[in-house]
Amino acid sequence: MISRPSLEFADVRRIAAAAEAHAVANGWAVAIAICDAGGHPLWLQRLDGTAPISAHIAPAKARTAALGQRESRIYEEMINNGRTSFLSAPQLDGLLEGGVPIMVDGHCIGAVGVSGVKSTEDAQIARAGIAALTA
Repeated sequence: MISRPSLEFADVRRIAAAAEAHAVANGWAVAIAICDAGGHPLWLQRLDGTAPISAHIAPAKARTAALGQRESRIYEEMINNGRTSFLSAPQLDGLLEGGVPIMVDGHCIGAVGVSGVKSTEDAQIARAGIAALTA
């Protein structure tokens, strides 16, 4: 039997707080979503001024990163490079940069998805949140 780490709610709050602080420090209005390894939602927040659609995009990016155990930008790059068949992949509907898996001891334990600014900035916010786990 394999033992693996998992997110506790205190971890989720720490990730969310660090992601929010990074977004606010940069003046970025975003939605932040956190899910477990199965893509199940654990957290969603939409900062003031964020477009309503971002509250749908952020969880999709997080779910895609968790289920694929890789950044959602990988799928976006595949599609942009002509592998459009990935558009039909089941359960993967956040095929845009901004979803980052949470990896601990080689295990994906969840993911953070962010939406609202440039995709590279979304991913930057997600990484800032994840970094709070080891701070």
